[in-house]
Amino acid sequence: MGLKIVDATVSSFNEVFSKFKEEAANNKASFILFLADKDPSTNLSWCPDCVRAEPMIYKKLEASGDDVALLRAYVGDRPTWRNPLHPWRVDSTFQLKGVPTLIRWENDAVAARLEDHEAHIDSKISALLAESK
Repeated sequence: MGLKIVDATVSSFNEVFSKFKEEAANNKASFILFLADKDPSTNLSWCPDCVRAEPMIYKKLEASGDDVALLRAYVGDRPTWRNPLHPWRVDSTFQLKGVPTLIRWENDAVAARLEDHEAHIDSKISALLAESK
């Protein structure tokens, strides 16, 4: 089946995440990638770390084999994300500190994560994916 990608925003996340969790048992591996929204004028993320990390993460996930699910969760524009009360900053499950953040989701919990400053590093992405096998 290959890489299955679903997208969510802050407003649609709960509904999309519920379905993602229900289907997680059917996947070899499940990941959540928290990203900054794209700037409509450039179609690139406002976050330079996201622009750098996204292609590397997708390449590694696509190469990792079949039945991998990725939930891309967009945190909003820069002012929305900068708010200290952003829902994913204060959420006890995710406790986001930066974007991009790549999370391996196993057994209905965060099993491992790569934070913004390391989410573009090839060896770190490979290690996170290898742990899911």
